Amino acid sequence: MYLSIIILPLLGSIVSGFMGRKIGVTGSQFITCTCLLLSSLLMTFAFYEVGICGSPVHINLGSWIDSEIMSISWEFFFDQLTVSLGLAVLYCSTLIHIYTIDYLSSDPHNQRFFSYLSAFTAGMLLLITGGNFFVMFVGWEAIGVVSYLLINFYFTRIQANKAAILAFTMNRTGDMLMSIGFFAIFAIFGSLNYASIFSITPYMNETSISIIALLLLGGALAKSANIPFHSWLPGSMEAPTPVSALLHAATLVTAGIYLLLRSSPILEFSPTVLLIITIIGSTTAFFAATCGLLQNDLKRIIAFSTISQLGYMMMAVGLSQYNVALMHTVNHAFFKALLFLGAGAVIHSFADQQDVRRMGGLINFLPFTYSVMLVGSFSLLATPYLTGFFSKDLILELAFGQYSFTGMYAFILGSITAGITAFYSFRLISLVFLTTPNGQKQSYLNSHESKIAVILPLLILALFSIFFGYIFSDLFVGVGSDFFGNSLFIHPNNISIIEAEFSINPIIKLLPVILSFIGSATAIFMYHKSPEFIFNLTDTPFAKKLYGFLNGKYYFDVIYNHFIVSAGLQTGYLISKEIDRGAIELLGPYGLANTLTNTGINIAKLDTGIITTYSLYITIGLLSLLFLIFAPVLIDISIFSELRLIIIYFATLVLVLSPSTSKI
Repeated sequence: MYLSIIILPLLGSIVSGFMGRKIGVTGSQFITCTCLLLSSLLMTFAFYEVGICGSPVHINLGSWIDSEIMSISWEFFFDQLTVSLGLAVLYCSTLIHIYTIDYLSSDPHNQRFFSYLSAFTAGMLLLITGGNFFVMFVGWEAIGVVSYLLINFYFTRIQANKAAILAFTMNRTGDMLMSIGFFAIFAIFGSLNYASIFSITPYMNETSISIIALLLLGGALAKSANIPFHSWLPGSMEAPTPVSALLHAATLVTAGIYLLLRSSPILEFSPTVLLIITIIGSTTAFFAATCGLLQNDLKRIIAFSTISQLGYMMMAVGLSQYNVALMHTVNHAFFKALLFLGAGAVIHSFADQQDVRRMGGLINFLPFTYSVMLVGSFSLLATPYLTGFFSKDLILELAFGQYSFTGMYAFILGSITAGITAFYSFRLISLVFLTTPNGQKQSYLNSHESKIAVILPLLILALFSIFFGYIFSDLFVGVGSDFFGNSLFIHPNNISIIEAEFSINPIIKLLPVILSFIGSATAIFMYHKSPEFIFNLTDTPFAKKLYGFLNGKYYFDVIYNHFIVSAGLQTGYLISKEIDRGAIELLGPYGLANTLTNTGINIAKLDTGIITTYSLYITIGLLSLLFLIFAPVLIDISIFSELRLIIIYFATLVLVLSPSTSKI
């Protein structure tokens, strides 16, 4: 049963991809959706068996690499961490597959798209179920490749090509650091098995553990789009909307968080790295929220929201609250998938328009879509008793409950971010649904609610966004809950959940909610009630510069292009011209061939046909030979004695075998 969870999506992908012409569009949709539904059902049973009943499953399929001390097997491990994240991955993925049936119904490449989507899910499942770092890395690379194919689905568009290449190369940078981390793990621990590594970690040198943790963090930052590897994520909006939903909600971006959660025993013995993670996470959350403030592309606003929420997850990992980080990852998967699919429904019904400034008044045309997007936005805002509230607010309380510099830094930035998130979420709702219509008349006349294949996933995700957190919060993050058992490790010194739950002033606890309320009220006032206020506000030179700075994403892309990419290209050009084609060619095949040819030509010139010249050569040769023979008498040549004998031997050989000597 457990292996079927991974194999079914892979089977659906292979059938849809390689037999797409045989089975047709409907067959492809039916097979991939059925495989995903069955896989989701099996994962639900697995969640009950492994999670609720507390019986982890380990499957060993046999040896993969067996060389000296390196022994790596094809093994899969289902523990509480795996099944909890697997639930979100498969539920979201299944709903996105169903949604895609209608959303891409007019696309000529349906089979290819469904094949990629299923492969993406299979890669993610392989990643979270891998029983050692090597098997996990196979899934890690698989989702990297398939993400390239999905972002570049419309491969005739230059912008899609650029976005896919950016995503792939940035992820490769992280993968390189992570690979070095794996080599370091093997060098120090002599194994890549989770159990072996985690049991020995407490006895190892803290410096080496910190280096390994930093290298693994490099891979996690790239996959989970945290500063400084964040700039690929907004670009991935070039892909069709279902891809954005799958990429940002359940797969790919959660892979980095999963790696850190799985490596919790390593991180717990490296306080320096935990401090770095907290600072990076809280800075990312604030940075992405400020960038999302002034974006005008509907999907990009939600994309920056994803980066911001990933910052919160990273923050929770840095505070050693791994169960809370996982809870937020799962909660975020549901409400972010809802927001993206809702945005897709809006774009699809409104003549593929993505600019929020050219919409407005859609509440009368798309009331259901408006309702579900409102639910998603409220859950994102951590409105009390909706899904997002049970993890997002808890992260901020835990940050305050640390009573340390990093904890306070995370709490302040996280609380401000909560207010900004509320502002841009309601800016989106106002500009798309509430304000006066700004679009084309024809778009409004053709605007309509989607079919059942789109409405059903939206409805189910909306229910998850309302109730999931309430139902599962005590299980995942409740005080004294032992749900995760040995799958997550929190050092006794870092347990602060009791302090956060019972000792913090209620005003501190309510601060993020108050800031969220202020942010959302401000957005509705500025964009719906009094839009002229915005025009007056942005009419000063400083405001224009600030708008350009935030809309330009802190000019990160400009800095990367001017200083890193162009410098890299320049260096590559120099290496190609001066080292590859210069030094290597001169010392290598071209230079060697040239030297031998020229030497042959020069030796041939010595053959002049004049007897006096030949007698001169013979005299010089004899004198040289005599010098070599009697050299030890004249000077100390102990160093060159062997070399001298070799020269004498070859000279004698030439004299004996030369034609002129034999004639004599």
